Amino acid sequence: MHLRDEVSAIMRGVAAQVVTPRFRMLAADEITEKSPGEIVTSADREAELRLHDALDGLGLGARIVGEEAVAQDRSLLDGIGSGLVWLIDPLDGTANFAAGKEPFGMMVALIEDGVPQAGWILAPRSGRLCHAQRGRGASCDGQSVRPAQTGRARPQAALGTQFLPAPHRTRVHAHAERFLGIVPIPRCAAESYPRLALGQDDVALFQRTLPWDHAAGILFLEEVGGHVTHWNGKPYRIGGGNTGILAAASESLWQIAAGVLLSPETGLREVEDTIS
Repeated sequence: MHLRDEVSAIMRGVAAQVVTPRFRMLAADEITEKSPGEIVTSADREAELRLHDALDGLGLGARIVGEEAVAQDRSLLDGIGSGLVWLIDPLDGTANFAAGKEPFGMMVALIEDGVPQAGWILAPRSGRLCHAQRGRGASCDGQSVRPAQTGRARPQAALGTQFLPAPHRTRVHAHAERFLGIVPIPRCAAESYPRLALGQDDVALFQRTLPWDHAAGILFLEEVGGHVTHWNGKPYRIGGGNTGILAAASESLWQIAAGVLLSPETGLREVEDTIS
C-alpha cells in the first residue's frame, strides 16, 4: 500500500475509534488544562498515542513528535529542523471539540530537514481528507485540487491575532479592515488551510508557529498554488526561529495581504515569536 493510503487509513481508524465517539460525550474529568488557557482532552492524548504507535510501525525510521508529548517534554522540539520527522496533531481545535462545536481536525506531516514532504488533514466528522506530497500536487477525498480564490473585490482574511495584547490586536484589525474583508477565524488550523485552498478564504494570518499546526496545511496550500511565508518574508521552515505566518491562496493575494498586514502601521514585524 502507498504511504498516502497507509497514513490515511491510520488516521481514519483513530478518528473513528477515539475522536468521534467522544464528541459531545466528554465527562468533566476528561477535560483538563495543560497550560494557562490551553486545554487537553482524553481524546487528544489517546489519539496521539495510537497515531504514534501506528506511524512508528511504518518503519521509516523517522522521529515522532506529537503535540501532547511536547506539552510534557519541550526538549522533543530540539533539532526539529533536522532529519526525518513525523509531526502529529491528534486533535486540532481542541477548544471547539471540548465545547461540542466544529470545526476540529487531525493532522499528520512528514518533514525532512525542516521542510514538509507530505501532509494529511482529516475532518473526522465529515470524513474529508486533504493530502499533499511535495512536488506532486494535492488532493481532497482522492480528487485533485486546483487553485481557487473567493473572487471578492476585498480579499477575505481570517486574522489569528488572539495571542496579541488587546491594544495591538485592535491596531492590526483597524488597519486591516480598511483594505480586507475580515472573516471569523475557525480556531482550527486543520480548517483554516483547506478554506484557503478550496476558495472559501483568501488570506490567513497566524502568530503562533507550532509545527504540528502548520506543516501539513502549508504543504497542502502550496501544492495548489498558494503562497506562504513567515512575517519577515522568508519561506516557511520548521525550526528556523522565524516569527508568524502569512498564508494566501495565491502569490498575488499574498502580495496584497503583505502590503496591508506586514506594513509599519500594524507593527507585526516587530513581534517576537515567544510562544512558538
